[in-house]
Amino acid sequence: MVLTALVVALALIAFCFYSLGRGVVAISDVIRHDDLTALVRREVPSAKHASGVRDCTAGDVRLELSEQSQTIPVGGSVDFTMTVAYKGSGSCLIDVSNASRVLTITSGEQTIWKSDACPADPHMLLMSKGDKRVDTLTWNADSTGSECVDDADLPRVNPGTYVAKLSLKNDAAAVSDPVPVIVQ
Repeated sequence: MVLTALVVALALIAFCFYSLGRGVVAISDVIRHDDLTALVRREVPSAKHASGVRDCTAGDVRLELSEQSQTIPVGGSVDFTMTVAYKGSGSCLIDVSNASRVLTITSGEQTIWKSDACPADPHMLLMSKGDKRVDTLTWNADSTGSECVDDADLPRVNPGTYVAKLSLKNDAAAVSDPVPVIVQ
């Protein structure tokens, strides 16, 4: 009886080691596959849209920006309404993601905050006569850096007057009128 129990225990231990070994091999294969996939993806150029529809320019769209409140407390937040209105004569494509349609907060010549600090997937829209895209974006009266950081970890701005503008990243001529925001 003791000998049978010892054989069963040794078989169970051997099975456990075998299973762990197979699991490690499977995980290492997945990691190598993901590394290879990431390497291949980095080497492939970004896809161009093949629809034949041109990209929108400043001549095709009007950017409008308004704020929920012109005055906010230190540590507060303000909601901006961002509008892209079509004014062109032929259809065009526009990326309305926060990486392409950029809300920028400045103080004097210093850039305080930009909506494109963190990457965003493209959001392409086909625009034509009468089209309008309206979105809301919240600024938490904080200051972005050159890297993507969680909003809770960003430093708050000091009291003062700040200016918000909406622009298209790839077309410097497409910019909204400035909107002042007072932090007190």
